[in-house]
Amino acid sequence: MSARSLAGLRAVVTGGASGIGLAVARALDARGTAVAVLDLNPGAVPAPLRAFPADVGDDASVRAAVGAAATALGGIDILVNNAGVGATGTVEDNPDDQWHAVLDVNLLGVVRTTRAALPHLRRSPHASVVNTCSIAATAGLPRRALYSASKGAVLSLTLAMAADHVREGIRVNCVNPGTVDTPWVARLLDAADDPEAERAALGARQPTGRLVSADEVAAAVVYLASPAAGSVTGTALAVDGGMAGLRPRPAGS
Repeated sequence: MSARSLAGLRAVVTGGASGIGLAVARALDARGTAVAVLDLNPGAVPAPLRAFPADVGDDASVRAAVGAAATALGGIDILVNNAGVGATGTVEDNPDDQWHAVLDVNLLGVVRTTRAALPHLRRSPHASVVNTCSIAATAGLPRRALYSASKGAVLSLTLAMAADHVREGIRVNCVNPGTVDTPWVARLLDAADDPEAERAALGARQPTGRLVSADEVAAAVVYLASPAAGSVTGTALAVDGGMAGLRPRPAGS
Protein backbone atom coordinates (compact mmCIF):
# COMPACT_ATOMS: atom_id res chain seq x y z
CA MET A 1 0.00 0.00 0.00
CA SER A 2 1.28 3.43 -0.90
CA ALA A 3 2.28 5.54 2.08
CA ARG A 4 0.55 8.42 0.28
CA SER A 5 -2.85 6.71 0.12
CA LEU A 6 -3.78 8.09 3.53
CA ALA A 7 -2.02 11.43 3.18
CA GLY A 8 -4.31 14.35 3.93
CA LEU A 9 -7.04 12.25 5.52
CA ARG A 10 -8.28 12.87 9.06
CA ALA A 11 -8.70 10.13 11.65
CA VAL A 12 -10.16 9.77 15.13
CA VAL A 13 -8.86 6.87 17.24
CA THR A 14 -10.48 5.99 20.56
CA GLY A 15 -8.41 4.44 23.32
CA GLY A 16 -5.26 5.62 21.60
CA ALA A 17 -3.03 6.34 24.57
CA SER A 18 -1.52 2.84 24.70
CA GLY A 19 -1.51 -0.64 23.20
CA ILE A 20 -3.26 -1.25 19.88
CA GLY A 21 -4.79 2.23 19.81
CA LEU A 22 -1.46 3.98 20.12
CA ALA A 23 0.08 1.71 17.47
CA VAL A 24 -2.81 2.56 15.13
CA ALA A 25 -2.53 6.30 15.77
CA ARG A 26 1.22 6.24 15.12
CA ALA A 27 0.83 4.15 11.95
CA LEU A 28 -1.77 6.53 10.54
CA ASP A 29 0.33 9.55 11.45
CA ALA A 30 3.36 8.02 9.73
CA ARG A 31 1.34 7.79 6.52
CA GLY A 32 0.38 11.45 6.52
CA THR A 33 -2.98 11.21 8.25
CA ALA A 34 -3.96 13.92 10.74
CA VAL A 35 -4.84 11.99 13.91
CA ALA A 36 -6.93 12.88 16.93
CA VAL A 37 -6.83 10.47 19.88
CA LEU A 38 -9.79 10.23 22.25
CA ASP A 39 -8.83 8.74 25.59
CA LEU A 40 -9.51 8.86 29.32
CA ASN A 41 -5.84 9.76 29.75
CA PRO A 42 -5.04 12.30 27.03
CA GLY A 43 -1.87 13.34 28.83
CA ALA A 44 -0.32 9.99 27.92
CA VAL A 45 -0.71 10.59 24.19
CA PRO A 46 2.64 11.53 22.61
CA ALA A 47 3.14 14.43 20.22
CA PRO A 48 2.48 15.11 17.37
CA LEU A 49 -0.81 13.28 17.93
CA ARG A 50 -3.67 15.51 19.04
CA ALA A 51 -5.37 14.31 22.21
CA PHE A 52 -8.85 14.95 23.56
CA PRO A 53 -10.31 13.71 26.85
CA ALA A 54 -13.20 11.32 26.33
CA ASP A 55 -15.08 8.62 28.20
CA VAL A 56 -16.76 6.34 25.66
CA GLY A 57 -19.12 5.27 28.43
CA ASP A 58 -20.63 8.76 28.53
CA ASP A 59 -22.55 10.12 25.55
CA ALA A 60 -22.04 13.80 26.37
CA SER A 61 -18.29 13.25 26.74
CA VAL A 62 -18.11 11.44 23.41
CA ARG A 63 -20.11 14.07 21.53
CA ALA A 64 -17.97 16.88 22.93
CA ALA A 65 -14.71 15.09 22.11
CA VAL A 66 -15.75 14.08 18.58
CA GLY A 67 -16.93 17.62 17.91
CA ALA A 68 -13.68 19.11 19.17
CA ALA A 69 -11.63 16.61 17.15
CA ALA A 70 -13.60 17.34 13.99
CA THR A 71 -13.06 21.06 14.45
CA ALA A 72 -9.33 20.64 15.06
CA LEU A 73 -8.89 18.30 12.08
CA GLY A 74 -11.26 20.10 9.75
CA GLY A 75 -13.45 17.01 9.43
CA ILE A 76 -13.32 13.23 9.92
CA ASP A 77 -12.59 10.64 7.23
CA ILE A 78 -11.63 7.68 9.43
CA LEU A 79 -12.98 6.47 12.76
CA VAL A 80 -11.18 3.71 14.64
CA ASN A 81 -13.31 2.40 17.50
CA ASN A 82 -10.59 0.85 19.63
CA ALA A 83 -11.41 1.79 23.25
CA GLY A 84 -12.31 -1.22 25.33
CA VAL A 85 -11.93 -3.01 28.64
CA GLY A 86 -11.16 -6.61 29.46
CA ALA A 87 -12.81 -9.15 31.71
CA THR A 88 -12.01 -12.68 32.82
CA GLY A 89 -14.19 -15.44 34.18
CA THR A 90 -16.86 -17.94 33.26
CA VAL A 91 -20.53 -17.06 33.00
CA GLU A 92 -20.77 -17.67 36.78
CA ASP A 93 -18.02 -15.29 37.79
CA ASN A 94 -19.01 -11.77 36.73
CA PRO A 95 -21.84 -9.97 38.55
CA ASP A 96 -24.50 -8.05 36.65
CA ASP A 97 -22.90 -4.67 37.30
CA GLN A 98 -19.66 -5.85 35.65
CA TRP A 99 -21.60 -7.13 32.64
CA HIS A 100 -23.29 -3.77 32.29
CA ALA A 101 -19.97 -1.90 32.69
CA VAL A 102 -18.08 -3.95 30.10
CA LEU A 103 -20.89 -3.89 27.54
CA ASP A 104 -21.28 -0.16 28.12
CA VAL A 105 -17.69 0.43 27.02
CA ASN A 106 -16.97 -2.33 24.52
CA LEU A 107 -20.31 -2.25 22.69
CA LEU A 108 -22.11 1.00 23.45
CA GLY A 109 -18.81 2.88 23.25
CA VAL A 110 -18.70 1.94 19.56
CA VAL A 111 -22.31 3.04 19.17
CA ARG A 112 -21.76 6.41 20.86
CA THR A 113 -18.60 7.32 18.99
CA THR A 114 -19.90 6.24 15.59
CA ARG A 115 -23.18 8.05 16.16
CA ALA A 116 -21.33 11.25 16.97
CA ALA A 117 -18.96 10.89 14.00
CA LEU A 118 -21.51 9.98 11.32
CA PRO A 119 -22.43 13.56 10.34
CA HIS A 120 -18.74 14.23 9.66
CA LEU A 121 -18.12 10.89 7.93
CA ARG A 122 -21.03 11.54 5.56
CA ARG A 123 -19.17 14.59 4.25
CA SER A 124 -16.01 12.58 3.46
CA PRO A 125 -15.31 11.03 0.04
CA HIS A 126 -13.21 8.32 1.78
CA ALA A 127 -15.24 7.52 4.90
CA SER A 128 -14.19 4.43 6.83
CA VAL A 129 -14.98 2.98 10.25
CA VAL A 130 -12.78 0.25 11.71
CA ASN A 131 -13.78 -1.48 14.94
CA THR A 132 -11.37 -3.41 17.12
CA CYS A 133 -13.05 -6.75 17.65
CA SER A 134 -11.33 -9.98 18.78
CA ILE A 135 -10.68 -13.65 18.16
CA ALA A 136 -13.01 -14.00 21.16
CA ALA A 137 -15.92 -13.14 18.84
CA THR A 138 -15.36 -16.22 16.68
CA ALA A 139 -13.65 -18.83 18.90
CA GLY A 140 -14.54 -20.18 22.31
CA LEU A 141 -11.83 -19.08 24.74
CA PRO A 142 -11.70 -20.29 28.35
CA ARG A 143 -12.64 -17.83 31.10
CA ARG A 144 -13.63 -15.03 28.71
CA ALA A 145 -17.44 -15.30 28.77
CA LEU A 146 -18.19 -11.62 29.33
CA TYR A 147 -15.40 -10.32 27.11
CA SER A 148 -16.35 -12.75 24.33
CA ALA A 149 -20.00 -11.71 24.50
CA SER A 150 -19.06 -8.06 24.18
CA LYS A 151 -16.81 -8.68 21.18
CA GLY A 152 -19.35 -10.98 19.53
CA ALA A 153 -21.75 -8.07 19.72
CA VAL A 154 -19.14 -5.79 18.12
CA LEU A 155 -18.78 -8.23 15.22
CA SER A 156 -22.53 -8.30 14.62
CA LEU A 157 -22.74 -4.53 14.99
CA THR A 158 -19.97 -4.10 12.42
CA LEU A 159 -21.94 -6.09 9.84
CA ALA A 160 -25.16 -4.21 10.58
CA MET A 161 -23.45 -0.83 10.35
CA ALA A 162 -21.81 -1.81 7.07
CA ALA A 163 -25.22 -2.64 5.61
CA ASP A 164 -26.83 0.52 6.97
CA HIS A 165 -24.24 2.94 5.64
CA VAL A 166 -22.89 1.37 2.43
CA ARG A 167 -25.16 3.54 0.28
CA GLU A 168 -23.77 6.61 2.03
CA GLY A 169 -20.25 5.71 0.97
CA ILE A 170 -19.18 4.77 4.50
CA ARG A 171 -17.27 1.49 4.77
CA VAL A 172 -17.39 -0.40 8.08
CA ASN A 173 -15.03 -3.26 8.95
CA CYS A 174 -13.37 -4.76 11.99
CA VAL A 175 -10.12 -6.45 12.93
CA ASN A 176 -10.10 -9.62 15.00
CA PRO A 177 -6.77 -9.81 16.79
CA GLY A 178 -5.58 -12.90 18.57
CA THR A 179 -3.76 -12.48 21.87
CA VAL A 180 -1.84 -9.24 21.49
CA ASP A 181 1.20 -8.21 23.51
CA THR A 182 -0.43 -5.17 25.14
CA PRO A 183 -0.40 -3.62 28.63
CA TRP A 184 -3.68 -5.40 29.45
CA VAL A 185 -2.21 -8.80 28.60
CA ALA A 186 0.91 -7.88 30.56
CA ARG A 187 -1.26 -7.21 33.62
CA LEU A 188 -2.95 -10.60 33.20
CA LEU A 189 0.44 -12.26 33.00
CA ASP A 190 1.69 -10.42 36.08
CA ALA A 191 -1.30 -11.71 38.03
CA ALA A 192 -0.68 -15.34 37.04
CA ASP A 193 0.95 -17.80 39.41
CA ASP A 194 3.66 -18.46 36.81
CA PRO A 195 3.81 -15.49 34.36
CA GLU A 196 6.40 -17.11 32.09
CA ALA A 197 4.44 -20.34 31.80
CA GLU A 198 1.26 -18.38 31.12
CA ARG A 199 2.98 -16.32 28.40
CA ALA A 200 4.25 -19.53 26.79
CA ALA A 201 0.74 -21.01 26.88
CA LEU A 202 -0.80 -17.90 25.31
CA GLY A 203 1.82 -17.94 22.58
CA ALA A 204 1.48 -21.65 21.93
CA ARG A 205 -2.26 -21.53 21.27
CA GLN A 206 -1.57 -19.44 18.17
CA PRO A 207 -0.16 -21.50 15.29
CA THR A 208 2.65 -18.99 14.76
CA GLY A 209 3.79 -19.80 18.32
CA ARG A 210 3.90 -16.23 19.59
CA LEU A 211 1.73 -13.32 20.64
CA VAL A 212 0.53 -10.86 18.02
CA SER A 213 2.21 -7.44 18.09
CA ALA A 214 0.23 -4.21 18.32
CA ASP A 215 1.99 -3.00 15.17
CA GLU A 216 0.70 -6.02 13.23
CA VAL A 217 -2.86 -5.18 14.23
CA ALA A 218 -2.25 -1.53 13.35
CA ALA A 219 -1.12 -2.51 9.86
CA ALA A 220 -4.44 -4.29 9.30
CA VAL A 221 -6.39 -1.29 10.58
CA VAL A 222 -4.42 1.02 8.29
CA TYR A 223 -5.29 -1.14 5.30
CA LEU A 224 -9.00 -1.24 6.11
CA ALA A 225 -9.05 2.52 6.74
CA SER A 226 -7.22 3.30 3.51
CA PRO A 227 -8.80 4.17 0.18
CA ALA A 228 -6.83 1.16 -1.07
CA ALA A 229 -9.56 -0.95 0.58
CA GLY A 230 -12.32 0.93 -1.24
CA SER A 231 -14.25 -2.27 -2.05
CA VAL A 232 -13.86 -3.81 1.40
CA THR A 233 -16.81 -3.40 3.75
CA GLY A 234 -18.58 -5.72 6.18
CA THR A 235 -15.38 -7.69 6.66
CA ALA A 236 -13.70 -9.08 9.79
CA LEU A 237 -9.95 -9.29 9.19
CA ALA A 238 -8.28 -11.84 11.47
CA VAL A 239 -4.83 -10.91 12.80
CA ASP A 240 -4.45 -13.92 15.03
CA GLY A 241 -1.43 -15.95 13.95
CA GLY A 242 -3.79 -18.47 12.33
CA MET A 243 -5.65 -19.16 15.56
CA ALA A 244 -9.17 -19.02 14.10
CA GLY A 245 -8.68 -21.04 10.95
CA LEU A 246 -5.65 -23.33 11.23
CA ARG A 247 -5.42 -26.75 12.83
CA PRO A 248 -1.72 -27.64 12.49
CA ARG A 249 -0.42 -31.05 13.47
CA PRO A 250 1.39 -31.18 16.81
CA ALA A 251 5.09 -30.36 16.64
CA GLY A 252 7.15 -33.40 15.75
CA SER A 253 4.25 -35.40 14.37
